[in-house]
Amino acid sequence: MTLTVDTPPAARGPLTAARPGSTRPDGTLRRNAGLVLALPAVLWFLVFTVGPLVSLFYFAQTSWRGLIAPRMFVGGENFAKLVRDPVFHEAARNSLVQLLVVLPVVVVVAFMIAYYVSLRPRGHRIVRAVLFTPVLLSAPALAMVFAGVFAPSGLVNGALDIVGLGHLTAPWLARADTAFVAIIIVMLWSSVSVSAVMLASSLNTLPGEILEAAELDGCGHWRRMWLVAFPMCKEFVGVVTTLQFLWTLFSSAAVVLLLTRGGPGTATVNLSFLVYDYAFNQSKVGYSQAIAVMLFGAGVVGLLVIRRVFRAQH
Repeated sequence: MTLTVDTPPAARGPLTAARPGSTRPDGTLRRNAGLVLALPAVLWFLVFTVGPLVSLFYFAQTSWRGLIAPRMFVGGENFAKLVRDPVFHEAARNSLVQLLVVLPVVVVVAFMIAYYVSLRPRGHRIVRAVLFTPVLLSAPALAMVFAGVFAPSGLVNGALDIVGLGHLTAPWLARADTAFVAIIIVMLWSSVSVSAVMLASSLNTLPGEILEAAELDGCGHWRRMWLVAFPMCKEFVGVVTTLQFLWTLFSSAAVVLLLTRGGPGTATVNLSFLVYDYAFNQSKVGYSQAIAVMLFGAGVVGLLVIRRVFRAQH
């Protein structure tokens, strides 16, 4: 008879003893886990951001008519042409005027509307819903609306006739001195409301005790808005200003294309529209990319200026 003694589980040793000098892979895996998880995002960034940016600078130094046409490297010739191109000069001037008008007006008016909405007056939910209207309109729909508003028999001229100012009626989109103003009005209408909604969300996060203390100290709405609320959410105002700057500089071509196509003449041409026009209408892809490089440089400078301005407010 053989006696068998069971060893308690706790008394059993490890199934596999660690070998002297062996290293466990856990530390290496932990160190590389971040790189592995970030790899898809890095590849996406390289392919869809760095790649097109490098291509932009390359094509800007070529003479290329697009698609299957042959490319010829011309170096800095396209940039030399820009210096002598009066259309480029007018487009740069128009873009600068749009920025100088649209940015401050949008920030100031949007902040005032946002402050009013943040007070939660009666019907504030309806106001918020109305402010989203421009977001619900596509660019072609928006262009159709304002083409009717500024038409010779449209809303603006009709309103002027009603109030006895018929002598001020004009074909607003067909005259060089009024078409550019009309474009700016469209840009303001489509930008103020969205910026106001974003700023209102920031104002709703402010401590109510501070605004109440300012009210007890005798501050009216105007002083509370600009001396208390504005400094407290200035960082978010900087974000809204940055987004509006990028939209005005890079994405306003759609408004110009659908309403005036840069006319009358070149009165409403801006830099973003000029990139499109030279590339797709005149088949000067290389030259258009040189303009895009200048536009990119202007965007970088503008972002640095905005960052410095709002950093200086701390």
